[in-house]
Formats: sequence, C-alpha cells, structure tokens
Amino acid sequence: MALLVHLKTVRDLRGKGDRIAKVTFRGLSFYTRVLENCEDEARFDEMFRWPIASRVDENEILELQVFNYSKIFTNRVIGTFRMVLQKVAEEGQLEVTDTLIDDNNTAIRVSPSTGPRSVYRSSSIRVGILHTGLWTAHMYLQYIPSFFLFLLLSSSIRAGKGVFSAMKLHKTKSSRDDHKKDEPATLDMEDLDRKALRLGGFGGLDPDCISLASVTAVTTNVSNKRSKPDIKMEPSSGRHVDYQISITVVEARQLVGLNMDPVVCVEIGEDKKYTSMKESTNCPYYNEYFVFDFHVPPDVMFDKILKLSVIHSKNLLRSGTLVGTFKLDVGTVYSQPEHQFYHKWAMLSDPDDITAGCKGYIKCDIAVVGKGDNIKTPHKANETDEDDIEGNLLLPEGVPLERQWARFYVKIYRAEGLPKMNTSIMANVKKAFIGENRDLVDPYVQVVFAGQRGKTSVQKSSYEPIWNEQVVFTEMFPPLCKRIKVQIRDSDKVNDVAIGTHFIDLRKIANDGDKGFLPTMGPAWVNMYGSTRHYTLIDEHQDLNEGLGEGVSFRARLLISVAVEILDTTSTEIVSSTEVQVEPVSNISESATGKIEEFFLFGSFLEATMIDRKIGDKPISFEVTIGNYGNQIDGVSKPTAAKKKKKKEGGGGGESDEEESELIQQNSSEDEADDDGDLVSVSSTPPMKPVITDRNYFHLPYFEKKPCIYIKSWWQDQRRRLYNSNIMDKIADKMEEGLNDVQEVIKTEKAYPERRLRGVLEELSTGCNRFVTLANKDQNQAGRTKLDKERLKSCMREMESMGQQAKLIRSQVKRNTVRDKLKMVQNFLHRLRFLADEPQHSIPDVFVWMMSNNKRIAYARIPSKDILYSIVDEETGRDCGKVKAVFLRLPGKKGFGPAGWTVQAKMEIYLWLGLNKQRKDFLSGLPNGFEENKAPRTSPCLQSVPPVSLVYNMKQVFQLRAHMYQARSLFAADSSGLSDPFARVFFSTHSQVTEVLSETLCPTWDQLLVFEDVELFGEAGELRDDPPIIVVEVYDQDTVGKAEFIGRTFAKPITKMCDEHYGPPRFPPQLEYYQIYRGNSTAGDLLAAFELLQIGQGGRAELPPIDGPTDSERGPILPVPMGIRPILSRYRIEVLFWGLRDLKRVNLALVDRPRVDIECAGRGVQSALIQNYKKNPNFSTLVKWFEVDLPENELLHPPLNVRVVDCRAFGRYTLVGSHAVTSLRRFIYSPPDKTHNNWTSAGRPTHTTHTTSYFYYKRLHFCIDLGNPNHVFILFEYIHLLIYCIVSESNLQNYFQQFVYNKELEAEYDNFEDWLHTFNLYRGKAGDDDEAALDDDRIVGRFKGSMCMYKLPLSEEITREVGFDPNMGMFQSIPHNDPINVLVRVFVVRATDLHPADVNGKADPYVVIKLGKSELKDKENYISKQLNPVFGKAFDMEATFPMESMLTVSVYDWDLVGTDDLIGETKIDLENRFYSKHRATCGIANSYSVHGYNVWRDPMKPSQILAKLCKEGKLDGPHYGPGGRVKVANRVFMGATEIEDENGLKKQTDEHLALTVLKHWEEIPRVGCKLIPEHVETRPLLNPDHPGIEQGRIEMWVDMFPMDMPAPGPAIDISPRKPKKYELRVIIWNTDEVILEDDDYFTGEKSSDIFVRGWLKGQQEDKQDTDVHYHSLTGEGNFNWRFVYPFDYLMAEEKIVISKKESMFSWDETEYKIPARLTLQVWDADHFSADDFLGAIELDLNRFPRGAKTAKQCSINMVQNQAELPCISIFKQKRVKGWWPFVARDENDEMELTGKVEAELHLMSAEEAEKSPVGLGRNEPDPLEKPNRPDTSLMWFVNPLKSIRYFIWHNYRWLILKALGLLLLLLLLGLFLYSFPGYLVKKMLGA
Repeated sequence: MALLVHLKTVRDLRGKGDRIAKVTFRGLSFYTRVLENCEDEARFDEMFRWPIASRVDENEILELQVFNYSKIFTNRVIGTFRMVLQKVAEEGQLEVTDTLIDDNNTAIRVSPSTGPRSVYRSSSIRVGILHTGLWTAHMYLQYIPSFFLFLLLSSSIRAGKGVFSAMKLHKTKSSRDDHKKDEPATLDMEDLDRKALRLGGFGGLDPDCISLASVTAVTTNVSNKRSKPDIKMEPSSGRHVDYQISITVVEARQLVGLNMDPVVCVEIGEDKKYTSMKESTNCPYYNEYFVFDFHVPPDVMFDKILKLSVIHSKNLLRSGTLVGTFKLDVGTVYSQPEHQFYHKWAMLSDPDDITAGCKGYIKCDIAVVGKGDNIKTPHKANETDEDDIEGNLLLPEGVPLERQWARFYVKIYRAEGLPKMNTSIMANVKKAFIGENRDLVDPYVQVVFAGQRGKTSVQKSSYEPIWNEQVVFTEMFPPLCKRIKVQIRDSDKVNDVAIGTHFIDLRKIANDGDKGFLPTMGPAWVNMYGSTRHYTLIDEHQDLNEGLGEGVSFRARLLISVAVEILDTTSTEIVSSTEVQVEPVSNISESATGKIEEFFLFGSFLEATMIDRKIGDKPISFEVTIGNYGNQIDGVSKPTAAKKKKKKEGGGGGESDEEESELIQQNSSEDEADDDGDLVSVSSTPPMKPVITDRNYFHLPYFEKKPCIYIKSWWQDQRRRLYNSNIMDKIADKMEEGLNDVQEVIKTEKAYPERRLRGVLEELSTGCNRFVTLANKDQNQAGRTKLDKERLKSCMREMESMGQQAKLIRSQVKRNTVRDKLKMVQNFLHRLRFLADEPQHSIPDVFVWMMSNNKRIAYARIPSKDILYSIVDEETGRDCGKVKAVFLRLPGKKGFGPAGWTVQAKMEIYLWLGLNKQRKDFLSGLPNGFEENKAPRTSPCLQSVPPVSLVYNMKQVFQLRAHMYQARSLFAADSSGLSDPFARVFFSTHSQVTEVLSETLCPTWDQLLVFEDVELFGEAGELRDDPPIIVVEVYDQDTVGKAEFIGRTFAKPITKMCDEHYGPPRFPPQLEYYQIYRGNSTAGDLLAAFELLQIGQGGRAELPPIDGPTDSERGPILPVPMGIRPILSRYRIEVLFWGLRDLKRVNLALVDRPRVDIECAGRGVQSALIQNYKKNPNFSTLVKWFEVDLPENELLHPPLNVRVVDCRAFGRYTLVGSHAVTSLRRFIYSPPDKTHNNWTSAGRPTHTTHTTSYFYYKRLHFCIDLGNPNHVFILFEYIHLLIYCIVSESNLQNYFQQFVYNKELEAEYDNFEDWLHTFNLYRGKAGDDDEAALDDDRIVGRFKGSMCMYKLPLSEEITREVGFDPNMGMFQSIPHNDPINVLVRVFVVRATDLHPADVNGKADPYVVIKLGKSELKDKENYISKQLNPVFGKAFDMEATFPMESMLTVSVYDWDLVGTDDLIGETKIDLENRFYSKHRATCGIANSYSVHGYNVWRDPMKPSQILAKLCKEGKLDGPHYGPGGRVKVANRVFMGATEIEDENGLKKQTDEHLALTVLKHWEEIPRVGCKLIPEHVETRPLLNPDHPGIEQGRIEMWVDMFPMDMPAPGPAIDISPRKPKKYELRVIIWNTDEVILEDDDYFTGEKSSDIFVRGWLKGQQEDKQDTDVHYHSLTGEGNFNWRFVYPFDYLMAEEKIVISKKESMFSWDETEYKIPARLTLQVWDADHFSADDFLGAIELDLNRFPRGAKTAKQCSINMVQNQAELPCISIFKQKRVKGWWPFVARDENDEMELTGKVEAELHLMSAEEAEKSPVGLGRNEPDPLEKPNRPDTSLMWFVNPLKSIRYFIWHNYRWLILKALGLLLLLLLLGLFLYSFPGYLVKKMLGA
C-alpha cells in the first residue's frame, strides 16, 4: 500500500520571506522545494508518497510543518498542523479547515498594528482513499481542488509471477465464503503496466517510484498453516576440504636487541617452518616463501592459529631466545578481500612481558586458498609506501593500529545433564562392594583461545558438576582470533574424550562501533550437542562432540560467562606474563540466569512417508526430546531423593535437566503431581508397522488418526532473546524471498525488476521500524545480562540505520541501477542474519528421532526458536503452530555423500512450544476438522489435558495431476557420461513414476501422471490454500541393482475445489521450472505443473476431461494436455561443424572415424564423417541445418544435445562423449537493427580491462561522424587535449609500455568464442557435489563448432545481401578449415609464487613447452632454489592446425636424483586465438617504429592489417587524406604522418594513421571489436594432483605467424637483466663521542677500545673491521681505514644480486636479490671476553641522509626523522663524505646516540675500479696515511711509567699538589708540636 499526500497551498502567511514545508508520516519526512519571496500565500503544489506494508492505523498521525527558510540560520517554524488519520481510514474522503498551531499547541495569533485583532492562517485539506483498480484516473482528478492537501491510500501492486524461489509454493488469495469470486494474488506484468499508467495519472506520479510488495505480504487471508521445507539436505560442515596457505616473509625491521642473528619461525597449528639465519642485524631481509597444505574441514582450518615468531641465534644445539611473536587465526586471513594480506607489517610483542611494548615488525604476505579460489596479486605499491610501517600494519579493516593488552575471563560455573561416559559394569561391582551409587562421568572444562588452552579442575563422578572457576587469557585486544572454544571433557586414565563443544564467536558478543562494547556474555547457559547419549566404547560420531558437524543429540548444558578487561600496562602490580591462569570465583545465585518457568511442547505427526525400505520391516516410533526431557533410552540416571524434594519445593523448578527421567516414567509415583493434576509427558508415538508405498519407500498408516506427543520441561525464561531473533529472521526471510524474486525477474528478463526491489526495501524499512517498537519490551526481566542490554541497543541502532538506508536506497533504485543496488541489499541480508544469531542460548533445540527396535535410526533437529509461541505475531517462530515437512537424515558422517542425499523419512509434523500458562492456543494452528482423543484419566483435572491423538472426521478426496514435461542439466549417473532418468512423484502416501528415457541428461517425458482418490484430512478451504507439498525425485535406472538417486525437488499444487470453475486465470496451470538439488548442490531443473482437483458428489465425471494416449508406440502413457504444454513455433537450427580435438581412447581403442550427432526436441542432424581423425580432425562439410518445433517462450526451450560417436567396423557405433547445451539463447540470431545510430556498434559486449601499466591513448584520438554536424564542436576540445598530452612527459613514458593482464587472455576476451565455440565432451559418472571441480577428469575431448537458430520464415533482406553463400547460411565470411602451418613463438617472462617442490622449501624450476608431438625442454637452464624465477626465454615451434593446436606450458622442478616433478602447467588453445576476430596472432603495438627496441614485430604493417580487415568486413576504406586523416566506414581518424628512420631522417607514412584506426577498431560499426594490444598475460599454473588450487603463476605471451605469409623478424630478446658489477669503497676516517664502556683497573677511568665493522647486507661473511683505537678517553677514534666491497647490482630493481651455496651440501649456488644497504657498527674490543656492541647505522644506498659537515652538526635526528631530511643515492652521487650517527636502543627501548662516524663512500663500476685499484685498510696501492693517535692509545704494560705519568698526572695533578701542600702543613704542625714543649721549657728556664 502507499499513502499519497498532495500539498497545494498554505495561505494567510505573515510578512514576506522564503518558505519551506515538511510533511511527516511514520517517522519519514519529506521536504518541499524552497519558495522564494513568498507573501501571504505559498503555492507548493507537490506530491509525496509513503510506501506502507501494513494498514493505516486509526491512531496514526500525519504532521505538516511550515518554516521560514534561512540559508545561514536554522529554519524557524511558523506553524504545525497534525491530523489523526482515523477518518481517512474509515470514510475514504474528508474535508478539514483548521489553523496551524505553534510550539505551545495554541492557535497562532498575529498582532499587526492595525486591522483585526487576530488572523488565523488556515490550511484546508481534502482526504481520499483510493484502491487501485476501483477508480480511474479521471475519477481521481475531478476530486482534487486547487489548494488542497490530498491523501491517497493505494494498495500496492503485486509482482508478476509471485514469489520465485527454488520451490514455487503458490500462495493465492482466497475468501472463505465464496471461492468463485476469487482472484489470484498474482497479476501479470501487462496488468501491472496498465495500473502503473493509471498511477502515473495521479498528478504525474513518477514510474520510478512504483514498487511491488511481496505476494506473501499482501495475501493475509491465506491460512498459511504450512511452513516451507528446507530443500538442501546434506550437512556441509564437517566435510574435509583442501586448503593451501602461502606465506612470504619479506623482511623484519626495528627488532629489539643488540647485534642479533634473527630467524623467523612460521607456525600454523602443529606445523613449523623456519627462514635462514641472518647474522648481526636488526633489520634482516629474507624474501622466503613457505607453503602449507591442509585437508581438513573449514571450521578446523579457520580456527587454526598462524603464529610468526622471531628467534635470536637459533642453531642445532640451542633453541635460541624468543624476541617476539604475532598471531592471528586463519579465518581472519580468509575473510580479507581476495583471502590475503599483501606486503603488510606484523607487529611483534613479547608473550612473557606484556609491559615491554613493540618488539619489532615483520613484513609478510599471507594468502589462504581454498579449492577454486583465485588469488589476485594486488597492484604493487612503490617501496616508500610500503616502508610506512604504521600505515601498512597487518591488521584487518577496522582494527585500531594501537592494540592494547587485555585479560579475557571465561568463568565456568556449573553444568547439568551430562551423559554417562563409562560402562556401568564397574559401577555395579563397586555398588555391590561399597554400597555407593556413583555418577559415571568425571568432567572438567577446557577452554582454548588464541592457541592457548586452560583447564578447570576435574569434578569426580558428577552428572551435575559445580566448578566456580575462571580461566584467564592475556591477549592483545582486539584479538585477531575470532572464536573461543569451550569444551566439557571426561577425564580418563587412558585418554580424555570430549563430551560436548561450544564455540563463542567474539564478533557476536562485542561491538566495535562508536557506541560499541567490549566482549561480554552471560552468565548464561550454553547448550552443547553432539553424538547420541548412550555410551559405547568407540563412539562413531565422536567428531560431533568435538564441534565438527551438526550435533544429533543434546549432550549437556554449561553455565558460563565471558568478560574482558583492558590492562594498563604502565601499572606496577601487573602480571607481565601471558600464561593461562585458573582461579576460583564466587558462586552465583539461581535467579541470575532468569526465572525458571514451566514450558510445554506439543507435537502432532500428521504423516510419515518415504521411509527407507531398509528399516521398513520393523515397527517404527518417533521420539521428540527437548534437552533431556522426553529422552527415554539414554537420558540421565534418576536423581537422588534430595533432588526430588527440591523439585517439589520449587514447584517444577530446580535442576532442570535432572527431573525428566521421572517425567518419562509413565507409571511413576505421585511425585509428579503439580498444578496440572498429574499430567505425564508422552514423548514418543506408539510403535507402528510401516506399509509399502512402492519398491523404495514405506509409509506409516496414520490416515485419520494422528498421534501426538507432549512434554513438560523447565527452563530459565529467556524468551526475549529468541523473540528478537525471530523478528529479525522473519524480516530476513521475507527479504530473501523478495531478492529471489528480483533475481528471477532479471534472469527471466521480465519487466520492472526495479519495482520489486523497491517493494523489498519498503518491507525492510517497515520491518526495521517494527523491530524497534517491539524489541524494547520486557526491559527489566530477571536474568538479563549485560550482553542482552548492549545487544538490544546495538541491534536497535543497526535496525534503525538499516531502515533509513533502505528508504534512501529505495529512492535511488532505477532501472539501470538495479544490479548495483541488489548487491547492497544482499549485504543488508548478511547483516540481518548475523544480528539474528543469538550468542546466548536459552531453550535447547528439539530433536525428532525415528526409532526402530529401540535403536535410533534417523533424526531431524528443529531450533527451539522456530517453534516458540508469542502473543505478538512477529515474535512467533516461523514454524510455530504450522505444519512443516521435515526430512529425517542419518546422523554424523553417515549423512555424507550418497547416504546423505536419500531421505530416511518425510514427516508432516506440527509443533508448538510455549509457556505452560499460555497453552490454551496450542492446537490453533492445526488444520481444522479434528477431534481430540485424550488418554483415559483416573483423577479429576483442573486444566485441559493435551490429546494423545487427533482424529480427523473431515476428509476430502482429490485427484492429483502431475504434468511432467521435461528435465535438464541432470547429473550423469552412468559411466557413459549419460543417465537413464525417470522421475518418481510422491504425494501424501501415493507415488507414481514416469517412463525411463535412456541415455540422456535432458529427458522430455511429456507425461501426465494421475493420482486417483487421494485422501486428505482437514477442512476443504484450508486444503485449497495450503495443500501438502509434492516431492519429486529423479533417479537413474540401472539394469543391475538399485536405481541411482540423481536429485530431488519440491512443489506445491494449484488446488481446485469442486465448486470452482476450471478456467483462467488459475487454470490450466503453467509449466514452471523447479530447481533439483542433490545434497547441497544443484542437480538440474524440472519443468512441470501440478494441479489438485477435488472430487465432489458427482465423482470423477465432473473433473476436466483427460485426453487419451496419443502416441501408440508409447503405450498407455498420457501426454501433457494441450492447454499446459507450451505453444510451439517453427525454428531452423544451423550447426557449424568445425572439428574435434583431444579425443581420448574409448575402451582402450583409439578413436579413428568420429561423427557428431546433434539433437534437439526429437529432431537432429549428423555431421560428415571424419575419415581419419589422426590425419585431419576437421569436418569436410562445414554447415548443416535442421528444422524443429520449439516453444515460443525462450525460457522453455529444450536443451540441445551434442554426441560424438566413433564408427567402428561392421556398422558398430561407440559413444565417445556428449555435451548438453542447456541454453540456446546465446545462439539465437537477431537481425541487425538498421535504425541504430552508427556511433557505437549495436548490442556488442564491451570488455573492461584491468591493467597494471597501460596508458590508454583515447584522449589523443578523435573521430568525426560525417553524418553528424554536432561533432565538429568536439574537434576543438580534442586539439587542446592533444597539446596537453604531448607536453605531459609522464604520459609519454607510459606510452611505450606493454599491457599487463593479471589474468589469462581468454578471461578477458570471452574465451575467443566470438564465432567458434568449444564444447567439452563428457563421459563417466558425475562426482559427488563437492567434487564438482573434478569434472575436468570426465572431459574426453572437445567439439569445435557453433550454432545459430532463428524463427522461420527469415526475412529476405539477409539472403539478398551481396556475396551471400546459401551453403553457409548465417555463417558467412568464416575462414576455411583446411590444415594450416603456423610458426608459434612463445615468450616466457617469469613465474611467481611457485609451490615449493624440494625439502628445503624451494624449487629448481625450468620450462617445458609442448605442442602436439614436439616438446622443448629448457632443463639445462634450470634456476636453482628459486620460487620466483625470471626465465626470459623465447621458444619457436612450427605447428600444423588443427592437428597441433593445444599448447602446454609447464614448469618442472629439476632434481639431481630421480625424475623431475611437475610444479604446474597451463594449457592454451591456439586455434581459437588464431581464428578469432580479436586478432590474437600478434599484439598490436602502441606505436609504430622501424628501428630501436620498440620495432614493429608483425610481418604485416598496420596499413596492410587495416586494408585486410576492411576487405573482410566489406567496409568502405581506408581512404588516407591530407592533414593526417584517414576515413574508414564514414569515420575520420587523425594521427601523425611522419616517421624517423635510423639516420634520423623524417619520411611520410600512413602507418601511424592506420595504427590509430586499429587501436580503436571496436568503435567501427557492425564489424568492430577490440583488437589485442601488445601484452603480457598472467596464467595460473595448475597441477592435476591438487585440482582447483593454483600452484603459482606464469607471465608470458604467444605470437603466431602463418607460414604462407612473409617470415617475421628474429624474436625480441627478453632475457633477464644481467646485474652490473660495482665496487663500493668506504673510508672510515674518524669517530667521535663514542660511548665509553670500560673502566680502568687502577684508576677507574672510563675508556673504550674502539673499532668499526662494516658490511653490505646479505654479505655478512665479507664483513671487514678497522684496527683498534685503544684507550679512547673521549670517544674520539682515528682510523684512516678503507673497506672495499665488490657487488653485483640490478639498477632497475634496486637490488644487489648474490649467488652463493646455501650449505656445504648444496649442489649449486642460489641466487638472492637483496636491497642495497650498508651496515656500519662501532664496537668496544675486549681481550678476554666477547667484544661489546656499541651502536650501528644502516644506510640504504639508494636513499640515505646526506652526512653532516662536522661532528657537532651530526645528531640522532638523521636516523629518526630520515623521511623529512633530503636523501641522496650513491648510484647518482658516486662519492660522498660526512658524519653519520651510530644508534642503539637503551633499556627502555628508546633510541639513543652512541657515537658518530666520519666516513667517505665512493662507488665505482668494476671497469673503473680495475683502472684505479686500491688496497684494503691502509695497504698498497693508494695507501692511506697512518692516523695521528694520542699517546694514551699505547698499551699501559708496554711503557708503564709513561702511562702512569699520563693517567695519574694528567688527571689528578691538582689533587696531588693539594695533597702535597696539606702534607707539608701537617709536617710543619707536627714539628711545631714536637719542638714546642722543649723550646718552651728552655725559654721558661731561660736556657
């Protein structure tokens, strides 16, 4: 429906100003345009439209606001008008006159200085309801006054064919009382167009606004008592798949530590690989490539942890010390674009010390390839971009660059309902001796996260263990590992086994948005599922308990919570290790997880059919369980008396998993008495013996008596979680259905897919709004966790934004944008599904088991949320209270492969789950017409007791007519590559088969199957709307043994009741395609129609008549009647027979005389016989034709079958292989459109090209259509561009580069099938669904040819054309197919990312070229130990087409011993290239030169090529004119006309002009197509041992030259660049401010014995040291010492090339390419201990900072801010001298200055170095003078006195002088005191 509002005028406005109005309904606002300078009246006259999916409610409000508009300030509200739409909904027309009101809800008063006291601005509104189809446009228009606001409710228009889905379940509109007046809910497209036109009359409603609602949304009165069955049967998870993980470790930088010898370890799961060791460097360069192969299920693969670690000085004897690690899971890599990280930096951290910060970076590439994945090598950025470490960190999109450490707390509280995990024999013995009864399980919980595992304690002998422990992980946040694995295990003396596994997806319990939240969960119960609960010594389904595959039984439930705390690594009391810790936690209360409620599950089995015949001989019953409730054979042992008591007190609450054992004892004691009287659960149906349906299947004779089950159970009431999930799931289901519609409309090329897409978006936005209103309820319910609250907030935000985006996108959907918008909407669908998946469980899933002989045979698992009841319709589960067709399947691995394809049983089952107190509605959804049959009761009962069975007294009799027309694209089930298919149709308990058609994959049965007297139980009206589904199975008939299953599909019949008329629009039914599935893969299509006709009182006589069998040969088989079978027209199909290729042997005999038979719809044609396949595999007669009657509707065209037979002696024929062309649409001939403008070619596919380095020259070219005068103006524009481009030098550089395609040429040019098509011929059985990639093994050859079909009669214009050859039909002007000799020139440039073939992780690759019988091996030129070899080779071979047309380029690994291994190969069909119109023989160069490196390669010049093309295309031209013009087919091209020869002389030439035309040949009308430029193509290498997984790539191109043309010149030389020899001379002059390390023994003086060491990166063994400057006391050192480093350098790649043996055992040298970096280190020499490393500097010789002029100017900034400083290259500068800083890291990991060095760098080429040789150190020739070192540098023991004098006197002279002075003073004082007494006596005595 839609609401239309027409806003005309608003009057009585005050003043003058710009006005704007806003109209709002249901939260969606529309604005009018701005009316400038309005006075008292604003005439808007605009229409607005709101698409609405639900009816307009009486209380809904429409709001109109009028504003004064301002460009600068906010708009000011003048007034508001609100209107309740009650009358609109009721009366259809309404007139209101009212005032606008202000913000205070008072009528607006205006007080001007004069005039009346108050003026009302009034707004008049006229309202009407319009139901489309009832009024015409004229009626509508006469109701619109000129100044009214008009509202219109129009019911929305519905889509053409209804809901197109894999199952065409027709839902049609019905009215209960009178079916005769009924119209179908589906309208035809023509109808739609008429209504759209009508709508277009409403004030010019834009057709781009019309949208179509889903049929299911509109037909509300359909009873919808049935829900859709799931068509895909086989569980896909758990199946093993091939994966290949390739990792390139490029280099490491900023490793923390001094003078390290680092090794990188790459670890995935248990596998480890190491790089080589690099000595004495903190930034090692490796460029090493590792490949890991796995064959595991996807879940296991994606949970594996990929760990990169750097280890310091690891060798054979010691394991080395760990520097840092980086880890992420494989799933994170796989979820990246292209499944890879390319050239990203992984940040290392120390797991033992989380406070330490970053420990360095590793640059690496990581790619994960699954089967069939293509890895695209990204565009290579330049080095400087990649050197920006911060900008290229190895992190997924959206993860912050600064990750912090965090603690992950996984709290494990308790578990319930564990199964027994031991035999009871020992327990019984113990009980006999000791008398105690013990639980037979010893559980503990293991938590695995990010490669670490933690365990709780073991609780001995407990089915209900209580742990109350937490496992703490310390990991970076956000973590790059997505899942936490929580597993309950049983502790055992021999080996522990898993009881159940649960994965917590961190993405679902966190939100990384702005308003997001950290991972949090619980406390909540998680349910664990796995194998069946009975204990066996060897459990065949143990994998299920490990979490692989879908669990088939409830195992236990575990109460856990998860929390994350971000750590502050600066605090002191933090534990710095990341070891897993296990700590106790306090218990939580019972109510923390929610209030325990009593739930009631009811089920009724309406039908059990298609029971496999293997189990059909014994009685069968069905058991339904929820948790452990209802489980009769292997629940848990009886709880103790204490627990019973507890249960009584709790009124059915308490330990919810334990009581069920009592509930299922039907004769149990009064313990179970509760408020239901003594309601005893009945969880299984009574056993019943099956009855035979046909030779494959049995059914249970339920007929009118349908058994029921009911179970009471107690769970925490967390329904809100499930309700929210259900609302989102329903929105997603509806959306998925709508998107399927849109895709089907696009696929079938019906009109207006954009309208259906708009309808989908409308439903989405209304659904989102509905979610926001509904989900907010029950806010304060018990047991709501933090995650519940946060998830609700984020879901509401997401849904709100999704609703708004949907509205926005809806307005942008136009016809040309449908496909783009469809992709965007599909992203919405993924988001919705992700949001709907609730991470916190509540009620466990329901299992339905089929039991035979007390054994479990087959099961179905039904999520509890799908059958959960709610009073709000949107919250109810999709299958609650509905009849659902459920297919039972075998458990675990038994369900893989063919066993998983077949059905064990098909159930029609009705389930209802809800609170016991809501139970009154539990039968409401059942088909009407039944009586309840209750169990006999003994005691009086308060509440109604559920029935044990239902008895249907209403029975309808029907006749089903299945019109089986044809099937196509079926699987090949026989070794011949064909099948003998027949279809078996099942309906209710009946089945019938079609006839068997032998040897075809596209059978046309054309057969009507009539099922007489089909009894269906229930009310007639409901059966009409919701008939049961029909199952169609297609089989292959085998002469011996059982028929083989090919596939299955479902359908719903169109029903006619006996009082309805059999006629249009519903009858006769139309044929439709139904998708056939086998397992999870599509297995073909069935074209059929089904009708269900009620047999009334008059019996069968009243039914529409059936024509008798028409074809006497087919016997009593009824054909599909006339009204249903398609209308046929006469077509002619012309077939071009070209040839056969690569035919394999048949029954060990070679194919010698093959023939091709073409068949379509019973008619066909045979090719001429090839007399000798070996000599010439082409056909002598090229074109043959046949006429055939085909349906008018192209979609119903039958497939065309191609069969190749070998004609043997004595008239025998052997089938070689066959091919079915399923769609003939691409071969339908459409005559050229004469009216089409010639500016571009009509209807031709255009190719877009993604190129790495290619300058498209389109700007420089311009063409003028002589018939179009407008194009003269374009001329001037192009002249400006021409001047601009010629001046722009950068463009000219690119101009001479080649095209580089990063894929095969075939992918770019549609396999070169522009007129010659290749059809693969198949023989042998089709593989399993996952082995689809192995179809290549079934290919036994190829048929080359083409088809052309057209309706007869053909217009005479075509046949009248000049030169029309009637023998060639539509295949005019194609070349002849006689053998032709060709020179093939293959250029192999290089291979990249080869799969390692040797033990050392490398390969020794060489190229092998094979063409026909000739083979070229380049074995002697193998490239040693290289995974990215540059071959640079050209190979010439002569070949004869068609005998030798398949070129194979292989890369082999050379081995010294044994045979060489194939790494990979690629195959190129040269013949298709040779004959293609794209001219793939020799690429067209970008420019024409006659000399130099860019010389023209093709033997034909551009002018000759152009003349030939014009002649073949019957074009007028080329005409070369003056002024550099050329005219071809009414087009003029411009270009240069002069060329320089070798001597620099200019000559006139037309070649440039011709080349310009060739480069733009696709723009020539009628015959134009893109000609292939000069190029390099990149082809994947594949290996038959690893099908579908790339083993590397090869870059190459192929030229072909016919031998009857002039010979081409010699092949251009593409051999790899040879490195140039250089010599780098480094003179170390002085050092300064070197830190002093040593203390003097005697004096404690700080000094250093300095020497400098240097080497070029990669040449550590060639390191050179200066002599030692002893006892430097100031950090100054004088050396005058020369280092000399010869090296080989590749200028283009800026890399040094080193060739050396890896080890003494290596056979030959390995070549490495390493960046040119010079390392200088300063050391302190020690005599008796290892020298001390002081500091280092690494100079990249291509860009390093210019040296400082003086030591003072030299600072640490030269290293830290290197990017900002001017840099120089030694290769340009040649000689440079200056001061550079030495740096090292201190304890805090900060950079510090440890010295300065004055050095001179001098680079010379090898020739220059030879002319002026120098000596090392200070040696001859050209010796350096000795340094002038101070005396202190002499050793103290050589001249001790001198040293003592120097050290002591030099440093302590003032101290010594002071000491001497003091000593003299003291001496004087002593003497004075000594002599003073005597002297005094003398004086006194006067002596």
